[in-house]
Amino acid sequence: HVQLVESGGGSVQAGGSLRLSCSASGHTDATNFMGWFRRAPGKEREGVAALWTRGGHAWHARSVKGRFTISQDNAKNTVYLQMDSLKPEDTAVYTCAAEPWGATTLKPGAYTIWGLGTQVTVS
Repeated sequence: HVQLVESGGGSVQAGGSLRLSCSASGHTDATNFMGWFRRAPGKEREGVAALWTRGGHAWHARSVKGRFTISQDNAKNTVYLQMDSLKPEDTAVYTCAAEPWGATTLKPGAYTIWGLGTQVTVS
């Protein structure tokens, strides 16, 4: 059983930065693949970034490439999402997800373990 807890959300002005954290506890062997997703009001969930934690391979959505960076601290069982040059359209609830088997993917359906999410508001 794995639990994921996000933190680091908040309100920021356009052009600002935030760093989200996703801490995993429990059977962390289930976190071979980690992803960050977001859902804005009235929109479908969107994959933002994904990471293969055993090999470091990362993937970023085109909408955030060059502005957001996913990274990890294995010693802390934590995955981060550094968000720079934030735009109002980045406003959403950001949620991290994990999956023991599969691929580095931005498809939400590929993940079975989800956190509760953290709100990011850009004005």
